[in-house]
Amino acid sequence: MSAASRSDYDRGVNTFSPEGRFYQVEYAIEAIKLGTTAIGIQTSEGVVLAAEKRVTSKLLVPSSIEKVVVIDEHIGCAVAGLTPDSRTIIEHARAQALNHKFTYDEPMPVRSVSQAVCDLALQFGEGVNESKAKMSRPFGVALLIAGMDGDKPGLYHCDPTGTLVKTRLKAIGGGQEGAQAKLEKEFEEEYNENPTLEQAKFLALKVLKEIMEEKITKTNVELAYVSMAEQRGKRVPLFRFEEEAMMGELIERIERAKREQDALERGEPIDRMEED
Repeated sequence: MSAASRSDYDRGVNTFSPEGRFYQVEYAIEAIKLGTTAIGIQTSEGVVLAAEKRVTSKLLVPSSIEKVVVIDEHIGCAVAGLTPDSRTIIEHARAQALNHKFTYDEPMPVRSVSQAVCDLALQFGEGVNESKAKMSRPFGVALLIAGMDGDKPGLYHCDPTGTLVKTRLKAIGGGQEGAQAKLEKEFEEEYNENPTLEQAKFLALKVLKEIMEEKITKTNVELAYVSMAEQRGKRVPLFRFEEEAMMGELIERIERAKREQDALERGEPIDRMEED
């Protein structure tokens, strides 16, 4: 197909090309690759989410950049792509979860929240009940939605095509290809596909460190997890952000492990005094 004939189809949000391609959705997927990287890992104890924050100036307040957000007490998500688009989707997910809780007096299942997000992603360019369309183009954002139904963890991937996939580990964003390859290798070789929650936190930050252009710190990454916790005398699933002190300890462990690995490759003795 020539460039001229292609341009006839890549401007329309509801028109397939003769080749069966939907260019606007493909462009939205490319927009996600321009964003920062986010990682999700599911374990038997819960789900871990980690995301890079691109702090472009020393004058920026890092806490104002949100790449991991809470949807409900038992659900959270990591985003990659256009931040304004992610806010629209997250507000929709929060409204759906709240309406479900008020109507049925129970938390909304993680898959149902994820499906509601994917349904919204398919509503671009069309009106709902003869109302104005929510979006005139596809959303340029992908989400990793993590949560627990009772004591059963779940991790779902949503993208601009409206496709919903349940997965055990997934990377999205600019470094998704490299991060996904590293995740799968470590997940299989180091943890035999069954890491603990703490090991998943370590793995998520380790992979982010390897693909990030800047040095990893407590301020340019976010780490959160959902697991069972004590609340008002009962064990309930709870989505929480990792404390800064623990983040610092994890990053120090990763850097120490890297120094030891480099020393082994050079044939030098490993100094264990740092760990005492």
